[in-house]
Parts: sequence; C-alpha cells; structure tokens
Amino acid sequence: MQELSSRVLTRGLVFGEGPRWRDDKLYVADMHAERVITVGMDGGVEEVVRVPNRPSGLGWLPDGRMLIVSMEDAQLLTLEGGGLKSYCDLGPHCRSTPNDMVVDAQGRAYVGNFGFDLTAGADPENAELVMVENGEARKVADDLNFPNGTVITPDGRTMIIAETFGAILTAFDIDPSDGSLSNRRVWAPLGERTPDGICLDADGAVWVSSFMTGEYIRVREGGEITHVVKTEGSHPAVACMLGGPDGRTLFMLTADTDVERLAKSDSECRIEVCEAPAARAGLP
Repeated sequence: MQELSSRVLTRGLVFGEGPRWRDDKLYVADMHAERVITVGMDGGVEEVVRVPNRPSGLGWLPDGRMLIVSMEDAQLLTLEGGGLKSYCDLGPHCRSTPNDMVVDAQGRAYVGNFGFDLTAGADPENAELVMVENGEARKVADDLNFPNGTVITPDGRTMIIAETFGAILTAFDIDPSDGSLSNRRVWAPLGERTPDGICLDADGAVWVSSFMTGEYIRVREGGEITHVVKTEGSHPAVACMLGGPDGRTLFMLTADTDVERLAKSDSECRIEVCEAPAARAGLP
C-alpha cells in the first residue's frame, strides 16, 4: 500500500459534499453554508446558487440543467434560468434525510438517504435507494446501511454504492432499459472504515472517503487497498472526486468537525489535492 501526500487547495468552506468535476471546475455543495460553489485549479471559489435547505448530491440532466438534492425539505431541485425549481418531492419515497446522488447518462437520478435521524442519536435503520426519472420517483433498492456516495461504471451497467455504516461497497447490475437494479453483491469489504463519498478511476478502482478514520483510500474489487491519503489530525474525510486537466487530480473534502458539532453547523472544511495513479472514469 502506497501513502500519498496532499496539499491544501482552498479553505473557508463550512462542510463540503458532493464534489463533481465539470466544465474545468470542481462543483461542491457547501452543505452547512447553504450554497453550491465552484472551485478552480487555482483555489478560487465562486458561488453558483444559494440552497436554503442544505444542498448535498449534485448532478446534471442531459439537457444541461443541474440537479441538486435539498436535504431538509427532501426535494430534488433543478437550477434553470438562475433559479431553483422543484423536480421531484422525495419526501414520500425516503424514510429520512436524502443525501448523495449519482445521475446516469439518461438523466436517471439515484438518491440515497440516512434511514434515521443521525444528529438526534436515533437507533440506526436501513434505507432505500430511490431513482428519479422525468420527475417521477420509485424505489430501486432497499435495506441499505446508510447509502451514500455512488458511482456508475463507464459502460453504464454497474453501480457501486457506499454503505457507510455497513463498512462495505455494494454493487448492482443496472438494467439499461429502465434503470432497475439487480444482482446485489459485496464489491469490497472495508473493515473498520466508514465509506462516505466515492469516485471511480480508469483502472476500475474506487477512491473512498472514510469518514470516521479520516483517510482516503483507493480500493480494488475484493477489498485490496492500493493507496491511502491520511488527513491531518484524523479529521473526517467527507468526499472525493477525480478531475483536473488530465483527470488525475484527486480532490478531497476534509472537515474539522464531528457528528455532534455538525448538528450545530460547527465545522470548517478545506479541499486538499494530490496526484492519483489513474484518471477519472465513469459517473459522476
């Protein structure tokens, strides 16, 4: 296992989530600052839109409209004409707060949720994965232990999703005709690590943000860890994304907080970068 070193690209975020590389910029949901921003390779930050009920997962429809998961009101929003519009009410379909999302090439958005009230200390409950197509939602998977970061392979036929409190990456086959999921299996066991945001590289490995252990790991199918990036002071590793001019810059969103502090929006987040061994692949 090779340990990589990182450098800080920018500071000043509150709690960054859902990083996505698009149009030569990194898009980030600064959740507890209630905004979506972009970050350039020089570290410059620009605000895209305010999202008053806490943004999380980000993606784009084939026509270029941005999709944003709005957590507190359980809405999937579109950004169009400079304003936000409701695309789907997720509330009737999610048993708890919606969070991360991946959008496939056909514009089908897969959204996870907590399953229980994390910040109130409720007993953990498993959750469903909801697919939204043309503004209509339906459940495509259930009994997931805090479904979180999600990727789709370049051929569009396999989904890999992080089950944060299950300490595993889980894979499904995707039916290309209607987006249904089948053949659930463990893609990689992660031991004591708690996977949050993830991204996929061109060698078929997955970069995992391990929230509780404060590290970013590169994992192959089956569980072999090839690379690790450790955060300073074991701060939570929230999310990661490959991008940059050659697709090999690993962007890592690291927060100085914990679950209790985050419930009060007490957090300071930075974006770190390092050079990865392989370029970005698949979605997001």
